[in-house]
Amino acid sequence: MGSLGGWEIVIIIGVLVLLFGAKKLPDMARSVGQSARVFKGEMKGMKSDDEAEAKAKGTSQATPPPPAQLPPPSTPPQAGESTPAPGTQGRTDTTA
Repeated sequence: MGSLGGWEIVIIIGVLVLLFGAKKLPDMARSVGQSARVFKGEMKGMKSDDEAEAKAKGTSQATPPPPAQLPPPSTPPQAGESTPAPGTQGRTDTTA
């Protein structure tokens, strides 16, 4: 895909003027610029907060927590042992 040429930009600007009017376009551009400035400032603030937190911990990078311990694997039944049918674990048969 090629980049926008001169005529494409002129057409886009013309459509914007028709949709929003010439009076609202400068206000819209100003609010977009302010939003971009605020976003950029917040990103710098977050980066400096992360760096300060890493320095406080004494490391240059945050270390992930250790992995959780898994339960021991279940052992298969030995020869001669019977296993209960699925869905009947914990039940006792009281019929004679």
